[in-house]
Amino acid sequence: MERFTKSTVNSISSRRHFLATNALGIGSVALAWLLKQEKLLAAPERPELEPQKFDLLPKKPQFEPRARAMISLFMQGGPSHLDLLDPKPELNRLDGSTFPGEIKYDNAAQASAKLLGCPWKFAKYGQSGTDVSELLPHLAEIVDDITVIRSMQTGVSNHGQSIFAMNTGRPTAGRPTLGSWMTYGLGSESQDLPAFVALTDPDGLPVEGVQNWTNGWLPSLYQGTVIRPREPRILNLDPPPHLKGEAQRRYLSYLEGLNRRDFEQHPGEHDLEARIASYELAAKMQTAAKEAVDISGESEATKQLYGLDDPATQDYGTRCLIARRLVERGVRFVQIFTRYQFWDHHGSIRTALPASCKKTDQPAAALVKDLKSRGLLDTTLVHWGGEMGRLPVIQNDAGPASVGRDHNTYGFSMWLAGGGVKGGCVYGKTDEFGHKAVENVVTHSDYHATLLHLFGLDREQLIYRRNGLAQSLIDNQQCRVVKEILA
Repeated sequence: MERFTKSTVNSISSRRHFLATNALGIGSVALAWLLKQEKLLAAPERPELEPQKFDLLPKKPQFEPRARAMISLFMQGGPSHLDLLDPKPELNRLDGSTFPGEIKYDNAAQASAKLLGCPWKFAKYGQSGTDVSELLPHLAEIVDDITVIRSMQTGVSNHGQSIFAMNTGRPTAGRPTLGSWMTYGLGSESQDLPAFVALTDPDGLPVEGVQNWTNGWLPSLYQGTVIRPREPRILNLDPPPHLKGEAQRRYLSYLEGLNRRDFEQHPGEHDLEARIASYELAAKMQTAAKEAVDISGESEATKQLYGLDDPATQDYGTRCLIARRLVERGVRFVQIFTRYQFWDHHGSIRTALPASCKKTDQPAAALVKDLKSRGLLDTTLVHWGGEMGRLPVIQNDAGPASVGRDHNTYGFSMWLAGGGVKGGCVYGKTDEFGHKAVENVVTHSDYHATLLHLFGLDREQLIYRRNGLAQSLIDNQQCRVVKEILA
């Protein structure tokens, strides 16, 4: 029998650990080697002459940007485009009849082929004559400042996969999110506040939780910082009483010296570099972050604009107002989330959808109005939308009060405002039932390419080298910049 010494066990353990944790890396290296042997690599590999440095200092974009900051109002669950932004007269005319085609259901057990017309009225608003549902009266007031895209697609019907597609570029977990890519490519205009902020809902996290603001395999310096929906909005911001003042300054100075010494001894340790930066930022945030999230100094007119005087809109309005204050102070990317499945109306859509609209409509429109009045809309891109839309047929056919709509990722709507995007524009088209995008399709990759373009970033140059391979938000997927919606 073979005898296992301590060194043998450690060696086996080390080999197992190496193979388990680096299997994909080995494959990537092998692939790169084979491509190089066959002279198929796009360019010869160049050794790094010095370790790459990562920080949040402002970076110069590759070309002149239109946007400098972004606020994403992410409506997790899938708002029904058919009932909000994409009217379908034919769907209403044939309400209750059988859908004349094939549909892929996410929930086959509750599926129905019976068409469900829109229970709410649409009207045209603004000089652009944009169609908006009566459920969004405040959005109707700003249609001349927004572009409505009616032809979005991800093609993956589950929430998690479609969220990943919209926020990370691929329908798989573990990749960097939009905010991480933005801050990696551009840094931040503020060194006293986080570059990437996530504002969560008081009723819970969205689907996939912290994956929505993960840095993925980018250095942890680029992960999102959560600002809570309740006080204290940032945990552990204040030092304990015995460390306040001079005691804290001496402690942080000593800690900085230790960290810098270790980093000099271990250059290229990105997690250590990120930890040092987080300590430095935390100290600065004790003053800057408190001021940024404190809305007490805002005028009563501003508070009413965001709906802070109405319990139904107070929470979401507060978070939209904080988002404006953050970008005003140099934060690069802010994403505001609704709670788990808030827009996932498989049933009771006649009551659930109006409630979702009531919570978010006024604050979202107020954000655009407020940014515009302060001269910030031209350089701040605002996004409103979810990871999918809804199907034109009934789900849960158990009476008018119970019916809902299943998932639809083959054609849905979202809107953009500011940051170099046209106002009063409607782009793309779904079929006569709103099932699939049929004209000027915009995939999630097209959306990302357009975002990067607006921020002055070349999608082929914004890369991160991982396991010897260049990776990006787009990752060689077919895409285009949707120039038709650019101002």
